[in-house]
Amino acid sequence: MTTAVAAPGNRAGKAAQVRVQRFGAFLTGMIMPNLPAFVAWGLITSLFISVGWAPNGILGGFANADNSSWSGAATQLVQADDGTTFRQYLGLVGPMITYLLPILIANSGGRLVHGERGGVVGTIAVVGMIVGSTVPMFLGAMIVGPLGGWVMKKVDALWDGKIRPGFEMLVNMYSAGIVGMLLAIAAFFGIAPVVTALSRVLGDAVAWLADNSLLPLMSLIVEPAKVLFLNNAIGNGVLVPLGAQQVTEQGKSLLLMVESNPGPGLGILLAYTVFGLGAAKASAPGALIIHFFGGIHEVYFPFVLMKPALIVAAIAGGATGIATNAVFGSGLVGPAAPGSIFAIFAQTARDSFVGVALAVLLSATVSFLVSAVILRASRRRDLAAGGGGDLAGAIARTEANKGRSSSALGAMAARAGAAPAEPAGTTTTAGLDRPVQQIIFACDAGMGSSAMGASVLRKKLRTAGVEGVTVVNRAVATLTDGEAELVISQRELTDRARHQAPHAVHLSVDNFMNSPVYDDVVQMVRTASAQEGAGL
Repeated sequence: MTTAVAAPGNRAGKAAQVRVQRFGAFLTGMIMPNLPAFVAWGLITSLFISVGWAPNGILGGFANADNSSWSGAATQLVQADDGTTFRQYLGLVGPMITYLLPILIANSGGRLVHGERGGVVGTIAVVGMIVGSTVPMFLGAMIVGPLGGWVMKKVDALWDGKIRPGFEMLVNMYSAGIVGMLLAIAAFFGIAPVVTALSRVLGDAVAWLADNSLLPLMSLIVEPAKVLFLNNAIGNGVLVPLGAQQVTEQGKSLLLMVESNPGPGLGILLAYTVFGLGAAKASAPGALIIHFFGGIHEVYFPFVLMKPALIVAAIAGGATGIATNAVFGSGLVGPAAPGSIFAIFAQTARDSFVGVALAVLLSATVSFLVSAVILRASRRRDLAAGGGGDLAGAIARTEANKGRSSSALGAMAARAGAAPAEPAGTTTTAGLDRPVQQIIFACDAGMGSSAMGASVLRKKLRTAGVEGVTVVNRAVATLTDGEAELVISQRELTDRARHQAPHAVHLSVDNFMNSPVYDDVVQMVRTASAQEGAGL
């Protein structure tokens, strides 16, 4: 019997990809829960700044407070170009991007590392970053938030189990307070100047690309990274912070649309709809709707992996979209998440609708034309090979690149008649020795896929007449042992979920949208409730 061994270079490359994916997932864990705050800030900006839809000097922060009848609002002293000073309203836009968003990011980063205590210490530390810098501290928050959680975790480990009974609260309160104070001071004097300089270097690099008409080259990195799920480190780690900073300076930013533009994927899926074969052709229209209107871009990744030459179409489409926005001077006022056409237009600056619409349309057109040429050129070879390619295999490779199962991809595989079978043991569940009041769906970010799974199970419980059971979705890192009773997670995350909540009942699924586990859960909950009612 022989065993195939991957080449060392392949293993090293895969390990490097996994590390980047994990890093990207960690960044996403800091940004994704706080995206509603980014969206709120973007909407406030688009409405109330001086060039917004409903300019309001008090809310937008550009009115002279000395000449206003409004009183009680916060103001700041501003020096005019002629040397005179006057009081101006702070408004909502400035404080939100300066304080609220970095604090939320730092809190999430600290919580990912060390729960509530890590979140509190990370929040204290980021205030040192904020007041020690003159630029929005998104990058700084992504550094000191997790750093605060890590330091607090190490400090707590020093006297874990060594504190005399009755002194736990005193030690816990003051240790976190002292660590937070020291980190805030260190961030003010040491980290803030470094991150400020780094932000300026990145901003200068973007400005240099813009001045030399080279911004479309970003697609050479971003589009392949999307297909390999390496884009979170680029998008959430670099483009969103830089884009938000540009919004404060220019009122909009095309950087916020580099990754979220649905045009390139739309063109590829349209080409498969017209020129594709077999299961790929049948699945493309449904994927197109999910991609363009739902904003779930990962549904077009398997189509690219089936025919890797299509990455050229994605790059060409992405570059066209960036070039169009650059020519028209158009951009967004906040992150478009998810990358739906509705989210794109909701965050479009008032003077940018024509440029943004053309960016989506032209990028889709270019992507479609390039994809059509590639699909037509290989059509005879594909027919000779027996069809339009292995869509199920491409979906499996996409999920492998992502590092976990995907509800959207699983649903697409089911529609194509290629849904992967649940592995042995998936539906084997431990019995419940007590009624369950709360069921938790856990995924990496605690949002997209777990929210869809929770919705499916709620409907099944309601149909079965089960009452008194709440179904919620959370990030794996936020699970707590005392709260979690029954946890449902994707197979790749179950070990992490079990580590976070070792005393809970844990179930694994491969597809949040369509799993036989849910029927077992309904039966388990009904049985446990019936046994309690019978006094057993």
